[in-house]
Amino acid sequence: MEQKSPIEARYRTLPDFWKWVTIALSFIGLSLAIFQVFHFQIFGKMLMENSYLYLLLSVYLSMVFLFFPLTRRGPKKAIFRIDVLFCLLTLAIPSYFAWLGYDIVEAGWSYRAPPHMFVMAVILWALVLEAVRRTSGASLTVIILLFSLYPLYAPYMPGFMEGYGRSFSTAAAFHAFSIQSLLGIPMRVVGMILIGFIIFGVALQASGGGDFFLNLSYCILGKTRGGTAKVAVLSSALFGSLSGSVISNVVTTGSITIPAIKKSGYPAHYAGGIECAASTGGVLMPPVMGATAFVMASFLAISYGKIALAAAIPSILVYLGLLIQVDGYAARQGLKGLPESEIPSLKKVLMEGWFYLGAVAVLLYFLFVLRLESQAPFISILFLLAFAMIRKETRFTPRSFLQFIQSTGKLLAELVAILSGVGMILGSLALTGVAAAFAREIVALAGGNLYIMLVLGAFTSFILGMGMTITACYVFLALVLAPALEMIGLNQIAVHLYVMYWGMLSYITPPVALASFPAAVIAQSSPMKVALVAMKLGAVKYLIPLFFVLDPALVMQAEAGAILQAFASATLGVLLIGSVLEGYVIGIGKLELKTIHGLISGAALFVGGFILGLPGLKMDLLGLGIAAAAILFIFLTRSVKKAGQ
Repeated sequence: MEQKSPIEARYRTLPDFWKWVTIALSFIGLSLAIFQVFHFQIFGKMLMENSYLYLLLSVYLSMVFLFFPLTRRGPKKAIFRIDVLFCLLTLAIPSYFAWLGYDIVEAGWSYRAPPHMFVMAVILWALVLEAVRRTSGASLTVIILLFSLYPLYAPYMPGFMEGYGRSFSTAAAFHAFSIQSLLGIPMRVVGMILIGFIIFGVALQASGGGDFFLNLSYCILGKTRGGTAKVAVLSSALFGSLSGSVISNVVTTGSITIPAIKKSGYPAHYAGGIECAASTGGVLMPPVMGATAFVMASFLAISYGKIALAAAIPSILVYLGLLIQVDGYAARQGLKGLPESEIPSLKKVLMEGWFYLGAVAVLLYFLFVLRLESQAPFISILFLLAFAMIRKETRFTPRSFLQFIQSTGKLLAELVAILSGVGMILGSLALTGVAAAFAREIVALAGGNLYIMLVLGAFTSFILGMGMTITACYVFLALVLAPALEMIGLNQIAVHLYVMYWGMLSYITPPVALASFPAAVIAQSSPMKVALVAMKLGAVKYLIPLFFVLDPALVMQAEAGAILQAFASATLGVLLIGSVLEGYVIGIGKLELKTIHGLISGAALFVGGFILGLPGLKMDLLGLGIAAAAILFIFLTRSVKKAGQ
């Protein structure tokens, strides 16, 4: 019997009837999105925005109760009556709300709804919480439950947590009928932008794109020392930037790269840690990134293209640091690259899979040149599917095409469940008016001190990231913390990316380190050992947010000259920091960090690299001076040592 991947094991094995139901619902959801994004009319009319979002909620939220079992330890095949009941209720209630979309807006039901609408609002509230529990577990569900009830006890909260009190009926109506809660920014992002990018990622994987990017990585880096580890880094960057999911990236690329890394001489926990660190960075890598980036664009009321552009340099620095550390380990351990016989021909790889790169190019053209953000992924999907049908190996059969449609439903069902729940956090903060007061109080608490604010922001983002998804963590902090950081003069885009980065770091940092669990299963190692290695290899990720929040040039918020200077100095800084962390400097060799001389030179190189990452020409010159002095010290001590032998 074929063993399921850690991702597939989360889903229920559906009987044939229910499988067809999910395929039909997925197809309806896809059709709705296409009609809305391209402004096609249904029966001669365009859907109102709230009606469209209610229909998406109906289609995708209902599938949660089919794909995800009632309990994770329960039967994975049986569909229970309670599942069917929840599925039907979730289909019916939002569909009814969609039918009354105009009346909901016209009559102002978001604050006071008729009795029968109030009852249905409460039921939908409960269904969303249950959907979040099934997809994300109890911790996020409890957080969303407490925040969704916040209007009831906001007047009794201390200090800056105090807000306007509302009745239960008002809270229920606001969550269900306003455009600031269930149908708030997260769901609008799904409906108008994200759905196309998710489907593009699924289409890429279903047509063999994962194998193409893996083979391309082998061609580029396979021959270098520690080649398999570097292949894992590059392939995870390429695939992760298009899938936008940490866990699926670990499982998809890791199932191939982790065994290969182990085979080439790396310990099991190190192999898992490499894949964890690389897969986590994919969420930060343009052009697609993850759901959070799209939510960020809506929050800031700017194009997604600007967010992707801003994230480019930090993501390059993240992967540069990871490659330097992987290379340093291979150099210290004397690990070689792959033999020529095991590396595919670059010409053959490109000839067989050029259309994957073509699809990405089409996506980038429509995204950055024509600025058609909503339509870009759908046009790219058409290009991808058309050329995939040419080759027998990538051609879709009726069966594989239906599986592709169902796969989109699985991913979007989970995403809609989480983001609709996150929307209720936004709704409660908007209804109580807490967000604005929270930001002012944080600034007052820190006395306006920049560095206290940054530490407070990093710590808060990291702690919340342990119990929330990246998107949930970001949404909360974008409302309550980001405005406080902006008040002290920090760049807006840099602040929002700063919050996002620190929320993401919980994926590789103990005690949670969610990415380490599937990686540990594949590597056959301890999740804690894998997480500690991933944390060490991802150490540069802990510093880069500080660099770009202090120097907006690193997120493209400056003139071209300043951007180039900041990029060059930060690149050199990352090279030095990564080299010290792994104890090997290219062109110099091993750093004997266990000796007093090696410790002094390593510390000086690290400090020099850190200072190079800080803004300003003076900092660059100071960092270069310290690094040069450290390198000179290394050569002098080595000369003295040789002379004394």
